[in-house]
Amino acid sequence: MNTVNEVLSSLRQIIRAIDIDSKRLHKTFGLTSPQLILLSTVQANPKLTIRQASQEVSLSQGTVTTILDKLQKKGLVKRQRSEADKRKIHLLLTSEGEALLQSTPELLQSSFRDSFTALEEWEQLQILASLKRLSALMGAKNIDAAPVLRVGEIIEDED
Repeated sequence: MNTVNEVLSSLRQIIRAIDIDSKRLHKTFGLTSPQLILLSTVQANPKLTIRQASQEVSLSQGTVTTILDKLQKKGLVKRQRSEADKRKIHLLLTSEGEALLQSTPELLQSSFRDSFTALEEWEQLQILASLKRLSALMGAKNIDAAPVLRVGEIIEDED
């Protein structure tokens, strides 16, 4: 196999791993990876605002609001107006959200993060440089992307 095909094959393996993990999560728990990440973030930071949540998960406020709407419909989170500042809305997990988080598996990106941070710094930097170069070669350099592993539809921000 030539080098170009090996690179393309490796890319397909990465995309496939993310797709399989996303489908498993959705089939088993009815959640997407961004939904699970947002639930975990709300659990770790009680009374988080939507703005703070969007900063924590590196997604736009509009995207976070859309995800929260879906989580709220499922009864997993609730919004609570601040007593101190009525303009602020705090995010809280419901008991159903807490219970669900107790049973969900570790995300693919969590295990990747653990493995990646165990590498020597020079190797991390080498991988980063190679991926940035690959992104540029594929014309994806200017596509906004959060550090959330997910495949599927792309939600356009209207902000």
